[in-house]
Amino acid sequence: MRVIAGRAGSLKLKTPGGTDTRPTTDRIKETLFNILQNDIPGCVFVDLFSGSGGIGIEALSRGASHAYFVENGREAISCIVDNLAFTKFTSDATLLKQDVFGALSMIREKEIDIIFMDPPYREGYEEKLFASLACQPYVTENTLLILEAEADMKTDYLDGLGFKVIREKIYRTNKHIFVKKKQFNGGYE
Repeated sequence: MRVIAGRAGSLKLKTPGGTDTRPTTDRIKETLFNILQNDIPGCVFVDLFSGSGGIGIEALSRGASHAYFVENGREAISCIVDNLAFTKFTSDATLLKQDVFGALSMIREKEIDIIFMDPPYREGYEEKLFASLACQPYVTENTLLILEAEADMKTDYLDGLGFKVIREKIYRTNKHIFVKKKQFNGGYE
């Protein structure tokens, strides 16, 4: 796995061994960041279930002003620390070494621009995660939430939580679901 483009472009990143993490492939990461290219410069980016930190580091490499990494796996945390040092992004990053649900309240920003989530597949995190995010003050009508999930993942629950799918990008076995808060009566929930 490597950084695709930007200041740290082509640098190879460490990845945790075993099956606890599932790194996003370079090809899918490149497609994702081609979609996001105009939204990244200067943004505040959150990488939930960070694994090796490859997604958040890609955002920093392409000009994000700050990235939060949330991970509670010991080996993955070690990889994130090493990868941030290797790419020289340590001062642009905040690493929250804890469970995602506990970490959400630790983020102290007025507004987050992009939140990327890649939870373990088929463990039921998605609905609970969006329910928790709906309550966070930094998730505004401008925040773009991106969920990486299996290609057959249903997102019917989003409507009831005040979110709407604005785009899906389907790959062979998985997809990216782009989500924003829904608008109600001229305002936002």
